[in-house]
Amino acid sequence: MKQNIFFYLLFLGLLGQPIGLWAQQEPEDIALENDAFQISFYESLKEKGIENYDKAIAALEKCLQLEPNNPVIHFEFGKNYFYQKEYTKAYQSFERATELDPSNRWYWVGLYDVSYATRNYENAIVNIQKLIAFKKEYKEDLVSLYMFTQQYDKALALIDELTETVGKTEVREQFRQQIMSTTRYQGQKATILLQAIDKNPKEESNYVALIYLYSESNEEDKAIEIAKRLEKQIPTSDWAQVSLFKFAIDKEEGAKAAESLHKILASPKIDKKIKHRVFNEFLIFAKNRPELTSDLDRAMTFFNDDSEVKVAKEVGKFYQNKQDWINAIKYYERYTKTNPEDIENVLLLLYSYSQTTQWEMQSKKAENYIELYPLQPEFYYYAGWANNQLTQFKKAKDQLETGLDYIIENQLLEANFYLQLSEAYQGLGDEKKKENYFIKAQKLIKGTNP
Repeated sequence: MKQNIFFYLLFLGLLGQPIGLWAQQEPEDIALENDAFQISFYESLKEKGIENYDKAIAALEKCLQLEPNNPVIHFEFGKNYFYQKEYTKAYQSFERATELDPSNRWYWVGLYDVSYATRNYENAIVNIQKLIAFKKEYKEDLVSLYMFTQQYDKALALIDELTETVGKTEVREQFRQQIMSTTRYQGQKATILLQAIDKNPKEESNYVALIYLYSESNEEDKAIEIAKRLEKQIPTSDWAQVSLFKFAIDKEEGAKAAESLHKILASPKIDKKIKHRVFNEFLIFAKNRPELTSDLDRAMTFFNDDSEVKVAKEVGKFYQNKQDWINAIKYYERYTKTNPEDIENVLLLLYSYSQTTQWEMQSKKAENYIELYPLQPEFYYYAGWANNQLTQFKKAKDQLETGLDYIIENQLLEANFYLQLSEAYQGLGDEKKKENYFIKAQKLIKGTNP
């Protein structure tokens, strides 16, 4: 019939429209011949427009009697039933439309919309696969359906395919992270990521995810190896700087190592564990290279807000272990300025002063901390020790005797107090007390060294 030709032309024209079922150009936009079919069809469109779906369906029944195999009529039935939430009838109507004309995309859209509305996602997958034959964009919907049905293998494969062909999206990357966080994939994660890298070596996110995974499991060597692969494939990547840093260290190229170090520390993408490891390697490398001191100082500023790792203090310990007391003092003092309440750091600083015979500084610092922490015996000890060296024996004696009362179950510290008291009394000319305290110290020392 002639009106059938109009309908078919109409729906062929709809094939390029968006997925929204009701957003496409409707059959009511086409003027039909003035016959019984036309009158009934327009009546159905009018009633549907004012949401009189029962009357619209009644009008369509008249059309159906005239043209029982017209797919457009079945499609219109489907829409009216869909609006009424009579999903079974809607599905049957859309299904009949696809049987009569399987080449019309919008009939399949109707089936998909009913399946989605009823949360019949398995059926929706069947319908969306039909729609993919019309438009590849429907693959995005298929990813979501695979997620809803927990078909993670298929979802992951499709995510990788779409990332490779049309680029990544935030939604798909969130799906990827959701999949990888499931218990099932935890043990396979490294293998899956390695396969993804082999398949698409230019996709940085897979390298980063694997580096992070290795870092979290304390497999830094593997993390560095992946970073090297990344640097080879994507030299501009922030993570690639990790491998460039390693190369520079191995070749003893200090300036290049420092350049990569600063880029690594400044990158918001790189995991903190990797940053700490890289910094420690640079610290060791820079120890006997004074030309890198300014780079080391600059690097430390990146950790100023890191409450987990006390970088300046740890650098001080590094130099102390190397018996480089001048540098140890430098970093302990720097840390003390921002963390004056860290008693361990202050005690390390006081000990470092003693190793460089900075008795005035040791005395002043210890006495200041006695005022802040009057029950901390170590501060009395360091004050007394310094004042003994400054020949202020009376002051040393008073400080040591006061601090002695605050020692709790620390024989070694107590022995050291006695040794300093022995020295103070020797300076004061009291040989008897000098000898008594020396003997007490020896007994305690023997007790702590069986």
